[in-house]
Formats: sequence, structure tokens, C-alpha cells
Amino acid sequence: MSQRWHDLNTPPNLPELYWKAATRRKITGTELPAAGLRHPVSVQPAKLAAYRQVCGFTENGLLPPTYPHVLAFALQMQLLTAADFPFPLLGLIHLANRIRVLRPMGGVGDLSIGVRVDNLRPHAKGAVFDLLTNVDDALGPLWEAQSRMLCRGVKLPGEAPAEPAPNESGLSELTRWQAPADIGRRYARVSGDYNPIHLSAVTARLFGFPQAIAHGLWNKARTLAALGEQLPAANIEIAVDFRKPVRLPSEVCLLASPAGPSGDLRLTGAGGLEHMIGHWRPLA
Repeated sequence: MSQRWHDLNTPPNLPELYWKAATRRKITGTELPAAGLRHPVSVQPAKLAAYRQVCGFTENGLLPPTYPHVLAFALQMQLLTAADFPFPLLGLIHLANRIRVLRPMGGVGDLSIGVRVDNLRPHAKGAVFDLLTNVDDALGPLWEAQSRMLCRGVKLPGEAPAEPAPNESGLSELTRWQAPADIGRRYARVSGDYNPIHLSAVTARLFGFPQAIAHGLWNKARTLAALGEQLPAANIEIAVDFRKPVRLPSEVCLLASPAGPSGDLRLTGAGGLEHMIGHWRPLA
């Protein structure tokens, strides 16, 4: 069956969407909406430059591999706060993220973004679903992503599948960096993601966190910026699982495989605390 889409005539209004998210706290069902949302976007050089600075990417003529997430964020918010989406947006937990860069992302201007949700299934702590994003340019598919999202408190029939053990052999320390106390606010300004758990200790405590925590996608972006020339520019899949949050401020350590078409990575904190694990692979 072909995917159904709703094409938006006007861009999403983020302040209005945040208000909807803040005033909705109940689970209303267990059926995901069948239709996705689409909308055109344009890359704004000043906003892209600010994102590069916050995440540590150098100017190489290509979009950073994580930047399409920023372009899609408002549309994702629109989908996840719609009346037919059954779960409250605040409280969703981003467990894992997989991106695929299909072609080199150079000279990118006008794009079409599509977002949809799929594959609701049991999880040991509730239920998970996939938030799927695709980006097309004038030549066709350019980039796609799959984010695995957890909603606690949802009861579904069936058994939660076991998570496969990651392969993390042969990793060595590549670099370290500081995640400063204000990185949540700085990343929010370039991404639009003002989730309170990232902004300050005061707002994070409202949701059960003793300190603000770094955005998972900032951790991934900062990691890919550090890997730099180790990664191919296209025909690549980069997948990560988010483990323990990075509390702010703190120092993190990146371990990675040697440069090559395939490799593994691990982001750790004090005492070897595992924040993120992942890999990069060529597309089949």
C-alpha cells in the first residue's frame, strides 16, 4: 500500500505547537496515524553556520549529516502534536537514531521534507514506534532517518523483542570534549528543540532529572563532527543507541574504530559510563 501524505500549505508554527505539547499529558489510544506530513524547506546559510559552530562541524561545502533533523524538526512537532497522534509529546524518550546519507549533500538549497510514524510495538517499559523522516531534492531521495521513540505507560499485547548486543571491539580513544552547562540552550537556539529537560537544572527537575541533560542529537552531531574525515560523505548509514544521558556540565570521551567504510563508536563519561553506542556502514 502506498504512503498517504498531507501537504502543508503553511509552515508549522513552533510556538503554537509547544503550547499544544505543554497542555496535552494523556495517552488517548494505541493506533498511530496512517498519513504523513510533507512540506518544502530551504537551507538558510546563517542558520546552517550557527549549527556548525554549536556542533563543531567545519565548513566543507556539504550539509552536516545530522542537519536535516533540524530542517525537519517543526514538521515532526506538527505530526506529534496532531489530534490523531495518541501519545503526549512531552515525555517521549528518544532511544535510537539511524540516518542514511544517500548522495553527497553539497549545493543543497530547496528541499522537500516528509515525516511519518510507523511500527508501534511492545517495549519492556511501554511501547516504541519509529519516527521516519525523508528528504528529497530536485534529483530525488537525498537523506532519510529513523528515530526510535519510547512512550512509557502504553500497554500492548505481545513480548518485547530482545535488543541485540553491540559489537564494540577494537575501539580506541579518539578525542574528548566538554559538554558545557549551557549547551542545551545553545543547541535549542539552532535546532528549535526547547525541551525543558535540556535547558537548565530548574526546568529539568520538573521532569525528574537532577540536572539538565544534553540533547541526544547534539551528542550524535558532536560525535560525527569529531569523526570528520573518517566518514564517507555519502552512501553511508550511521546508527546510534542512546544509553545514559549526558548530564550538564560534564566531560565525555569518544572511542572509535580506525577510519574506513565501516566502524563502531562509543561515547562514555566519568567512570566509563556509557552514553551512546553506534556504528557506521556502507549502504547495501
